[in-house]
Amino acid sequence: MSCILHIETSTNVCSVALSQDGVCLYEEIDFEGPSHAQILAGFVKETISFADSHAIPIDAVAVSKGPGSYTGLRIGVSEAKGVAYGRDARLLSVPTLKLLTVPVLLGAEELPEDALLCPMIDARRMEVYCAVYDRALKEVVPTQAVVIDENSFKELLDQHPVYFMGNGADKCVETIKHPNAHFVKGIVPKAKNMIPLAEKAMACEAFEDVAYFEPFYLKDFIATQSKKLL
Repeated sequence: MSCILHIETSTNVCSVALSQDGVCLYEEIDFEGPSHAQILAGFVKETISFADSHAIPIDAVAVSKGPGSYTGLRIGVSEAKGVAYGRDARLLSVPTLKLLTVPVLLGAEELPEDALLCPMIDARRMEVYCAVYDRALKEVVPTQAVVIDENSFKELLDQHPVYFMGNGADKCVETIKHPNAHFVKGIVPKAKNMIPLAEKAMACEAFEDVAYFEPFYLKDFIATQSKKLL
C-alpha cells in the first residue's frame, strides 16, 4: 500500500491531491491563478492534515516537473522537496506533458488504435512546448519548443489522427486545419491526474534525489528589464 501527495503548479492552475493505492482521497484546486506562492502551502497543509487525521502515512511526494511556467515549476518543486525531506518520503516526478494526456486516455471517447496525442503548453506568441505520444505513452516526438504554423505536424497528420490538448492547443485551432487534427478542449494539468503516472514511477522505484532534483524548464529563464521612465 502506498500513499502519495501530488503537487501540480506548471500553469495558472494550482492543485494538490492525495492518493492511496491509485485512488484519489483528497483534492485542492484553484483555477484563478497564477497565485501559487500564496495558496500552495495552504493546500499542502490541508492535504497533509487530512492524511494525518486519517492516520495515513505519506510514502512519497510527486511533483509535476515541467515544462511550463518557470516560476510555477520552481514553487511546486521547492514545496515538494521540502515536504519529502520533512516527512522522510520519496520524491517522484511526473512529466507535465504526459500528465495532460491522462484525462484524454481515460476519457469516455474511444481513441483509434493508431491515434497520436500531442499535449501542448502555451509558451509565448505562437510558440508551444509539446511532445507526441502514442496511446501507450511511448514517445514519438520528444519534448520541444515549436513555433506553430499551418504545416506543423503535417507528416504525422498525413498518417495518423492526432489529438491536441492543453492550453497551447487552444491557439492552434485556427492554424492547424488538417482533417486528421482533433482538438480536445478543457484539458489542464491537475494533481489528481498525476496519480497513474506517479504510481507507475513508484512501482519502478524511479525516485528523484531530494537534494539535487531540478524542474525541466526546457528553456532558460530570461528576466525582462523594466523600461526607464526618463
